[in-house]
Amino acid sequence: MNPHEASSAGSGSVAVAVRNVTKIFPNGDTPTYALRDVSFEARCGELTMIVGPSGCGKTTLLSVICGTLAIDSGSIDVFARNLGSMSASEVTGFRSRNVGFIFQQFNLIPTLTVVENVSIPLILQGWNYRKAEEKAAAILEDVGLGARLRSFPKQLSGGQQQRVAISRALVHDPKLIICDEPTASLDAKTGHHALELLKRSACAPGRCVIVVTHDSRIFSFADWIAEMEDGRVVKSCPAAEYQHA
Repeated sequence: MNPHEASSAGSGSVAVAVRNVTKIFPNGDTPTYALRDVSFEARCGELTMIVGPSGCGKTTLLSVICGTLAIDSGSIDVFARNLGSMSASEVTGFRSRNVGFIFQQFNLIPTLTVVENVSIPLILQGWNYRKAEEKAAAILEDVGLGARLRSFPKQLSGGQQQRVAISRALVHDPKLIICDEPTASLDAKTGHHALELLKRSACAPGRCVIVVTHDSRIFSFADWIAEMEDGRVVKSCPAAEYQHA
C-alpha cells in the first residue's frame, strides 16, 4: 500500500510512514547522525514497538514522527498527512488533535487533581471545564480510578499514576498514541497492567499505538517490532517472529 494513500479508518491501514529519514545533530566538526536513512511503518489496529539499546535513536524517531523535531532529509506521513508540507503551527495543531503522549516519568502536574490532569488535553482544545472533567471522569472510571478523581498525584502509587497518564493520553480520542519507555519506572506486574491498557487502546478503530522500549518483559504485547541500532532500523517483523538476542 502506498503510504500517501493510506486511510486512517481501517484496521491494518498505514498510520505512520517514515521514508529514508535522516536526522543530524551538530557536534563540532563531527556531526552526530541520530537517524540514518530510516524507513519505518506502523499500522492502525496494532501496537508497534521500537526496541534497541539506549542511544540508538528510538526517542529521536518518536520525536520526528510527532513533529516535535524536524528532519534533515526523507519524508514522514502520519494518517496520510505529510508533516514536511505543513507549517510549524499546522504541525502543532495536527499533533494536539491527533497525538496522545505517555512518558516514562508520567509528567503529571502535582498541584492538579487526577481529574484535572486528565482534563488538560480537552481544555487546550477549547472544551469548557465541566464537560472536560465529565469526560475525564468517565475514562478514569474505565481504568479503575473512579474513586480517586480528587486525589493528587503524590497520593497515588506508581501504577495508578501511570493509569492517569494513559487516561490523559486517551481522553481527546487521538488516532496515534506515542509512548516513550512507559514501563521503565514500574515493576513487572504494574508494567503488564499498563501494557494491557495500551493493547486494548490499539484495537480501537483507526488508532495506532507506538511504544519505544528496551524492556524485553513487555515485548509479548506487540503486534510488530522494529529493532534499532546506531540510528538505523536493522530488523522489522511481526512480533511472533522476533527473536531477542
